[in-house]
Amino acid sequence: MDDVDNKTPIPPPKKADPVEEALRAPAPSRALDRLGEALGDAIEDVAYHCGVPIVRVGRDRIVEVARFLKEDSGSRMLLLADLCGVDMIGLRGAPRFDVVYHLTGPDTRERITLKVAVEEGGEVPSVTPVWRGANWHEREAFDMFGIRFAGHPDLRRILMPEEFDAHPLRKDFPLEGREKDHGFWRRPEDETRNTYRD
Repeated sequence: MDDVDNKTPIPPPKKADPVEEALRAPAPSRALDRLGEALGDAIEDVAYHCGVPIVRVGRDRIVEVARFLKEDSGSRMLLLADLCGVDMIGLRGAPRFDVVYHLTGPDTRERITLKVAVEEGGEVPSVTPVWRGANWHEREAFDMFGIRFAGHPDLRRILMPEEFDAHPLRKDFPLEGREKDHGFWRRPEDETRNTYRD
């Protein structure tokens, strides 16, 4: 008897969603092309979303890649529009976090996103020497996720009190906070501040 007859039927393949395919379609990027020519070995992976290349870079190469994209005459990514942490727990194994850098070239009207993976307790080199504005972005990622940035000029909390002992944007932090932390948010004067007259 043939093995094929004993197998359960294979469902037909899912039809690709044309909208999703369009969102993830590769798009021309001069900055990505120039980065590939100059530092191709630093690129680990490339994906696209809404025409913006998303480039995964090795943690030890992030400053070099960032400096190239800012200073290269064909790229000119002068603006670090955003730097944020992402907790990937439940979405993949190790490393737990991604640091995401959204760059914009005002002259070229191009955008590019860089991603660096970092394990819990690990460090990412600071890009503050490349973009001074990264200072507060990196402090926020440290404060909210606990991601450390090596070489940062002033790595301390920026939103939470210094004595706060957790990182509230981690996915394992309780959604409604911890009971012991409620004193951080409620002060005696809050009870009388917003009262209304009869």
